[in-house]
Amino acid sequence: MTSIAMIEAAAERLAGHARRTPLLSSPFLDEIAGRPVFVKAECLQHTGSFKFRGAFNAISALAPNGVIAFSSGNHAQGVALSARMKGIASVIIMPSDAPVIKIDNTRALGAEVILYDREGEDRDEIGARLSAERGLTLIKPFDMAEVIAGQGTTGLEIAQQAAKAGITDAQVFVPCGGGGLSSGIALALEARAPGMQMHPAEPEGFDDVARSLMVGAIQRNNRLSGSICDAIITPQAGNLTWPVLQRLAGPGQVVSEAEALRAMALAFDRLRIVVEPGGAVALAAALFRPGEGPVIAVASGGNVDRAMMARALAV
Repeated sequence: MTSIAMIEAAAERLAGHARRTPLLSSPFLDEIAGRPVFVKAECLQHTGSFKFRGAFNAISALAPNGVIAFSSGNHAQGVALSARMKGIASVIIMPSDAPVIKIDNTRALGAEVILYDREGEDRDEIGARLSAERGLTLIKPFDMAEVIAGQGTTGLEIAQQAAKAGITDAQVFVPCGGGGLSSGIALALEARAPGMQMHPAEPEGFDDVARSLMVGAIQRNNRLSGSICDAIITPQAGNLTWPVLQRLAGPGQVVSEAEALRAMALAFDRLRIVVEPGGAVALAAALFRPGEGPVIAVASGGNVDRAMMARALAV
């Protein structure tokens, strides 16, 4: 089980390796939301997403001879870069419908990429088989204590940066797939900023965590593809992440694809950052859902291809 001590240990491992990403703001965004909006720009992290934090921490803590991972792209790149920095081999299992830029970037970082059909094949089975055959250590995308701890360092930074800005009470919206980032941030905030509550944000049609929180039990997504928010599409919350979310998370926020695209455009226009659709759902919730008091939205990833970015800017 992940603890605040593990998150703080992860912060020590990541010091000098991960970027301390900024907490950004714009009066134009405040006007749209009707309240102060702050954006934790993890899209500026190494490999373009928060996933580097969890991958580097897990590989540093476990010290394997080689690693394997499954990912639609952001975790893939985080593991690939972390493995290269540690001088070990990496094999990444990616869905065949992942954005080409993510597949190409993962290969460019030195990983062997194996593609699979996310509708007809089980990535967990593929990962377990190859791990056993090749003697590789599996670095899970979210349901792994060391990965959750690494992602939780984002929450430590939010607590520190918010305190410096005079913010002690706020809603914190976080893009959520399997729950590694959201549960890690929730644990960090519980210990270091108890006046803040984490709320998971998801796209319509893939809101398993929001539904799970409503009924108090894990719910599954009926589909595993068909959303532009590919980075946060998972079957359900993890066995390690769900207990944390159930205990600490506020009500889930669900946004449309159109709202995610509009948030991408606003992030570019007003903050000059590039955010992918899945990484923009928390900002969309912050901007387009009513609320009172400050809200902090995590922009979790910026790995978007030109066609999708053009689509967002045309909204």
